Amino acid sequence: MIPLRTAFLSLIALTTAFSFSFADDSGAGVETEVQAAATSSPVSASPVEMINQLIQRGWADYEVRPAGEVDDGAWCRRVYLDVIGRIPTVEELAEFKSDRSSDRRANLVDRLLHDDQYTEEYARHWSTVWTNLLIGRSGGSDRRSLVSRDGMQKYLRDSFASNKPYNKMVYELVTATGSAKPGTDRFNGAVNFLIDKVNEEKATLATSSTTRIFLGQQVQCTQCHNHPFNQWKQQRFWEFNSFFRQTRGLRRFVDGTNDIDHGELIDQDYAGEANDPEDAMIFYELRNGLTKVAYPKFSDGEKEYEIGPSGFVDEVNRRSELARLMMQSESLDKMIVNRMWSMFMGHGFTRPIDDLGPHNPSTHPELLAGLGEAFRHSSYDLKSLITWITSSRPYQLDATLGSGNESDDPSIGEPPKFSRFYLRQMSAEQLYQSMVTATDASGSGSYEEQERERRRWLQQFVVAFGTDEGDEATTFNGSIPQALMLFNGDLTKNAISTKQGSFLDRLADNSKSPQDAVKGLFLAGLSRRPERKELQIASKLLVAREGDVKEMMQDMWWAIINSNEFILQH
Repeated sequence: MIPLRTAFLSLIALTTAFSFSFADDSGAGVETEVQAAATSSPVSASPVEMINQLIQRGWADYEVRPAGEVDDGAWCRRVYLDVIGRIPTVEELAEFKSDRSSDRRANLVDRLLHDDQYTEEYARHWSTVWTNLLIGRSGGSDRRSLVSRDGMQKYLRDSFASNKPYNKMVYELVTATGSAKPGTDRFNGAVNFLIDKVNEEKATLATSSTTRIFLGQQVQCTQCHNHPFNQWKQQRFWEFNSFFRQTRGLRRFVDGTNDIDHGELIDQDYAGEANDPEDAMIFYELRNGLTKVAYPKFSDGEKEYEIGPSGFVDEVNRRSELARLMMQSESLDKMIVNRMWSMFMGHGFTRPIDDLGPHNPSTHPELLAGLGEAFRHSSYDLKSLITWITSSRPYQLDATLGSGNESDDPSIGEPPKFSRFYLRQMSAEQLYQSMVTATDASGSGSYEEQERERRRWLQQFVVAFGTDEGDEATTFNGSIPQALMLFNGDLTKNAISTKQGSFLDRLADNSKSPQDAVKGLFLAGLSRRPERKELQIASKLLVAREGDVKEMMQDMWWAIINSNEFILQH
């Protein structure tokens, strides 16, 4: 551990502090603009203009003045983290700032989404996000599990790399059959979403996960009783559950042993709980002890769709019918819009984001519906949705909370008004990739070896509860384990190494002066140049280190990567 000196502690205090003072001139002309939005013409057909007009209308309704526009360096760092899951390199930041065109921000978004240079990183980032969403951070780690994490990630990487339409991806995840493990016969990585869930008690986890993740309906409690707030009733849960009863996850063993080699998801005829495949009903029990019958039925608001009672797969494949009906549902469109908006803006239009319906009104219902419709008309192009959000006015705003928008604070229960950018901590995956990007701190080896190293590092933060819902939590949230890891974990030790060829060694050798080296550190970690007081602290550290530039840089870099400014998305 590097010895702490007075100047060093001053740097930590400096780099962990954020100023939220509202600059009076940053909102010049904004009040007139917001007032005009309240009486503007009907919403434009352009999704970006629709976002801007409806959000500004909300500012007028709440009498909120938005923060000013964030500077280019912070915005560049923001969009790199959100789109490809890491901070920009010094070279990438310089390239962005060298673009003097008025649409340089749009140019950068377009490059991150469509340039072959970033395809692999884009696919890796979003496959990680969706792997965690579909099977959890600990999915596939239990030796009893049929899930192959490698299989899930391969399917998702290929899907995002090819920009597969979102509706097609959902259809494949809901209907997939085949082997879960790469390299096996009939490999289909999409099966990893359901392969364990259908084997849980009566496929209840498959039911609740599918409705929550893709349709924005939290129905897990309705398997036992009617929901006290939303329109989901116990009957509806078991009708939806009936769609999964033809599906099983099978164990495939290593030849001649009892060791599980991989899992396989299949569709098979289902005889129902009355043992009659022509009338494959299921039973469920009410709280008063009465038993009722359910058949596959899909409900979407006021509309209901029945597919018949047969359990024979060649007569009706229930999962295929379910996926077909899901594709027609507006809930599919609204749920992905709400999810993606929350990922980029810090909050969704509802809280929680995956609980939609009259019982949980949206903060901006017209915008949620409008974006859902526009997304459907875009043929479910996720890159178009990302472009709309990152090009919108709210995404360009600073994180300032001041005298004009003090009521816009979701952390105290206020509905989000998106009059500023909401601070949030990087995910563990973003932090890891950012550390690697800034310092080349990862170990050497093949892609597979580096991926295993990354997983080992991430796994230290995951706590699995083993509940019926597969719940898990992460200690990557400002907890003591996270603080200790950032202070003196292996990744940090590699990052601050001064051995020959390391990041600090190369930067020191290529810098014209100690001050130039400090500028390089701030650009690499924070995408900005150091302020005068930060340069003064560096000078004091250099004296304390008896002129050893690399030791001074080591102290400064340790403080930077442990600062709030580094680990926050802002």
